[in-house]
Amino acid sequence: MKKAATLHWLLERAPVLTGAVLCAALSLSLVSCGEKGGTPDWDTPASETTASSEPAVSGTPAPPQATQETAAPPKPVAAEPPTSATDPASAQAGLKFMAYNVENWLTMDRFVDNKPLKNSPKPESEKKATIDIITKHQPDVIGLCEIGEATDLAEIQSSLKAAGLDLPHSHYTGGSDSVRHLGLLSRFPIVSTAKPAEVEFQMQGQTYAINRGILDASITAKGKSYRFLGVHLKSKRAVDAFDQEEMRVHEARLLRRHVDSILSADPQARLVVYGDFNDTRPTKTFKAVTGSYNDPGYLTAIPFKDKQGDAWTHHWAPHDIYSRIDFVLVSRALRPEVDFRSSYLVDDADWNKASDHRAMMAIFK
Repeated sequence: MKKAATLHWLLERAPVLTGAVLCAALSLSLVSCGEKGGTPDWDTPASETTASSEPAVSGTPAPPQATQETAAPPKPVAAEPPTSATDPASAQAGLKFMAYNVENWLTMDRFVDNKPLKNSPKPESEKKATIDIITKHQPDVIGLCEIGEATDLAEIQSSLKAAGLDLPHSHYTGGSDSVRHLGLLSRFPIVSTAKPAEVEFQMQGQTYAINRGILDASITAKGKSYRFLGVHLKSKRAVDAFDQEEMRVHEARLLRRHVDSILSADPQARLVVYGDFNDTRPTKTFKAVTGSYNDPGYLTAIPFKDKQGDAWTHHWAPHDIYSRIDFVLVSRALRPEVDFRSSYLVDDADWNKASDHRAMMAIFK
């Protein structure tokens, strides 16, 4: 009776036991496939995939992988940053130009450690951070905004030399603002400087002069000529007497007229127009400087990015706003020599210890 009952139990469950055995065999087979030729992990670069993912030899197509992962799209892999963004020395073959608003390298009333200070220079910790950033990236030429007196520009120059970056040639200028000026330091001799023919404009029946002026300096480097035009346009700080945006647009038009006068005399002029525009790309200010795209005098903005792919150049801390208000533009004659891939936005970890702006590095072939 006991044997008969056991036999009866086995006969009733035979289909289930057979299915279990088959499932186990299939599972072993699938595990083997997954180990040898399954879809690689999403974060695995293509160069590190297994041998079975390589194409078949002699034109025979490789069979599709029998895994569920093949139905899912691969996760995009972030592009590597330009080599020069992580290794500034890699672009030594060309001219390296840095544009940088160094945030009030001057004497003024300021807050330091939440304490008000009268007639105080830029704190030493901020100066050191600024010098460290510039020295690390080794520009051949640097255009600076928010410089105080000529002695402040000389201090930057001597500090850079002490840190190992000798830029012996300089130019310093300004406008109606007696506090903030523009400066340029160069490894190569400055062969000429100039001033715009127009520095004043009419607004609401009043005459105004461009606040920080227009820096105009030419150099010859490695057998090529470059003409640098630097500006620091009217800030967004409100003014009771007039519209601050309207004033900025007028200043931008003065810059554009100076550009046009240069290109009219020499259509092949190799211009680098740079600085703090205090406005973003879609604005009247920006468009007034670049001109119309189809015009021979159109200026191209270099599309700087940092290693994360971000393009902002300024952080306005009171409003917690990040925006791109600093630009480097080039004339049509110079555009073919811009190394767009190697040019980059400086994003050192301590950038905000030096300034509320991030520096831009343009590389020319």
